[in-house]
Amino acid sequence: MIVECSAPGCRGVAVIDQPYAATHLCRTHFRESVVERTRRELHRQAPRLKGGTLAVALSGGKDSTVALVLLHRLLGSRRGIRLVAISVDEGIEGYRSQTLESAREVCSRLGIPHVVRTFEEEVGSTTDRTARALPGEIPCSFCGVWRRRALNRAARELGAVRLALGFNLDDLAQTVLMNLVRGEPHRLRQMSPHPEAQEGLVPRIAPLAMVPEREVYLFARLEGLPFDHATCPHASRAGRNVFREVLWDLEAAVPGSRHALLRTREKLLPLLEGDPATSSQVRRCSVCGEPSSGAVCRPCAYQEALRGLLPDSYISVPGSDPS
Repeated sequence: MIVECSAPGCRGVAVIDQPYAATHLCRTHFRESVVERTRRELHRQAPRLKGGTLAVALSGGKDSTVALVLLHRLLGSRRGIRLVAISVDEGIEGYRSQTLESAREVCSRLGIPHVVRTFEEEVGSTTDRTARALPGEIPCSFCGVWRRRALNRAARELGAVRLALGFNLDDLAQTVLMNLVRGEPHRLRQMSPHPEAQEGLVPRIAPLAMVPEREVYLFARLEGLPFDHATCPHASRAGRNVFREVLWDLEAAVPGSRHALLRTREKLLPLLEGDPATSSQVRRCSVCGEPSSGAVCRPCAYQEALRGLLPDSYISVPGSDPS
């Protein structure tokens, strides 16, 4: 069955259905819609971005690759703005080397500087070795906080005014749902995008916030972008997997649920500002000096546990680092 594009005056063949908007779009109008949604989010999240270095976290997967390409398309010719890609090599055998190759290829195509940081340099270990040393911990827990710290350090050293992440609509909606279910409303203030700068932290933006994951994938394929399809071998243990599946079912039953979750966060943020229990005040970690909302940041807590200096129970408590 051939379905026509919903755009006014267009009779092209639709390549995507969008139940949340009750529309179907052809190849041309779909690509234009992704660019426009990204442009609007960029303007909303970074309205005063006039110049400086914009760092882009680049894993080599579809999301970060599309984010980099779109930012280059929207900002690459603007005087005073410099794009730099940052990748983190966590030391995951049979996985990260492949995605880094894709990251290098897209940076080469676009002529964008590419900085690579490794866990060996940052932590003195790798995700694989740490997973074996701390079998009771979910690898995504320590890997995630170490990666965030490495990205923030690299962006800060580059003098970046913003750090762009490849989070798509599904990613952000899952995070909102997860924080609400866990009764951790303070994390709604900590998650990207960051509306304001805090000392030591490069404000993060998520330009793909209004683009669903399947549409990011389709855009990448239609554009012929080099990205890696591999899945991290540790991903099956990730805590957010259950929320991903719940959200899929919810979106199928009630189209627009992902957008509603993000709107819910926006409505809750002003209510959380005056509550000291949800304060997102950032202090300094007593071990590394990096920003932290606790005496010791979670990246350092995992490093100390890895060295046998802290009990596992310390790091099993939901953490203290700003995300």
